[in-house]
Amino acid sequence: MAPAVMAVQNGGGDFDFPAKLTKQVVVCSIIAAFGGLMFGYDIGISGGVTSMDDFLIKFFPSVYEKKHRVKEDNYCKYNNQTLQLFTSSLYLAAVVCSFFASFCCKKLGRKRTMQMAAVFFFIGVILNAAALNLPMLIIGRLCLGAGVGFGNQAVPLFISEIAPAKYRGGLNICFQMLITVGILISNLVNYITSSIHPYGWRISLGGAALPAIFLGLGSLLIVETPASLIERDQTEEGLRVLKKIRGEEDVEKEYEEILRATETAKKIKHPFRNLMRRSSFPPLFCGTILQVFQQFTGINVIMFYAPVLFQTMGFGANASLMSAIVTGSINSLSTLVAIFGVDRFGRRSLLIEAAVQMLISQGVTGVILASLLHSTNAIPKVYAYIVLFLICVFVSGFAWSWGPLGWLIPSEIFPLETRTSGFFFAVSTNMICTFVIAQAFLTMLCHMRSGIFFFFAAWIVVMGSFAWFLLPETKGVPIDEMNERVWKKHWFWRRFFLDQVESQV
Repeated sequence: MAPAVMAVQNGGGDFDFPAKLTKQVVVCSIIAAFGGLMFGYDIGISGGVTSMDDFLIKFFPSVYEKKHRVKEDNYCKYNNQTLQLFTSSLYLAAVVCSFFASFCCKKLGRKRTMQMAAVFFFIGVILNAAALNLPMLIIGRLCLGAGVGFGNQAVPLFISEIAPAKYRGGLNICFQMLITVGILISNLVNYITSSIHPYGWRISLGGAALPAIFLGLGSLLIVETPASLIERDQTEEGLRVLKKIRGEEDVEKEYEEILRATETAKKIKHPFRNLMRRSSFPPLFCGTILQVFQQFTGINVIMFYAPVLFQTMGFGANASLMSAIVTGSINSLSTLVAIFGVDRFGRRSLLIEAAVQMLISQGVTGVILASLLHSTNAIPKVYAYIVLFLICVFVSGFAWSWGPLGWLIPSEIFPLETRTSGFFFAVSTNMICTFVIAQAFLTMLCHMRSGIFFFFAAWIVVMGSFAWFLLPETKGVPIDEMNERVWKKHWFWRRFFLDQVESQV
């Protein structure tokens, strides 16, 4: 491929990190991103399975009865805490496991942590597909959560560290891209298996084994990141891998930068404690708050429960699954905008534009449902399709902004000494918020009704304001130069580094 030289400006002058977009980097990034396919498939499959009658009869008979009561409240027919626990238990396990995964990333490497993710996920798939009772089903979900926790901790870090700075955004978004592809595939699978009785749901849940197998076997072929190798005292191998992935022999400047970051990191005996330092606050706050915002856009209302949501609006069972396929397709296609645009337009511009787009679609959807969808009726078909269109507008905005950038930005803003521990806080915050939304949404839908769309719209106003005023731009900045080139120069966050600047004078 054509060489791409990354010019980056330092406070003391200009210098280049020579790097080509090599085949090795592309292949490694795609294989690693299959961790996103595991995650996405599970997000989509759980919502479709929980709307299948065969699944409800076996595990949640009370929900099945409520679902088929003719006069049951549109907004409350699926309101069941145990049913919500089926979806949300995965994310509770992911919170715990991402903590252990942060240590595995540091001590064993990013590659080995991804392999562990594949093993945990595969065990969970087997338990879920073969589930004979509810406890077995929940234990399987917990194993899936372990896989998600390990995978979401390791994959974005792996891609951010292996990618040249100029292409880091687009390559990292491959992770989010495969999340969206996983959601789309799961919707297609659910659409097909919903007519296979009585074990269609087992096929849906068992299909998650394929991305886990691909990640596990594919990870045997990829290289470890130079930063991880050097951090674990494999300096010669780190230099060799750096030359290999950059396609250049002259990598001394980047190698020396990684060595400098590694030496600084080795002085930190307790990285979690180091996160409490004043200078660690800007990336820690921005990395974690982005995860809160990502979940409180309301996207998982759509992705977890799309079939349920569309049934609530009056679509038939098959029509609701087909509508979920439409939104899944929009999600995948729109993520391409982020892949090709994030390193051209920057992170902030995509976040701000999408906030406006999502705010409008959420607000109008809320108005339509508040006016037309009551307890026991179905809204007119023309308005149902308008809502479907608005949801597609919302999903497209999320897919090229808060979805992929919610993973990209936290993976690139921490210095090496706190990178795995800082990213743990970001991942665990994401999983906690996802757990809260998954566990509470059906109850919120029952009590807030159409007001739930206004609830999430209010959050979008807050997050758009954050992106405008407080989020720095990180486009094209080498990952180990974030403090010098981003945080210390930002109009607000630089005050957290004043003590360091004064001590150097």
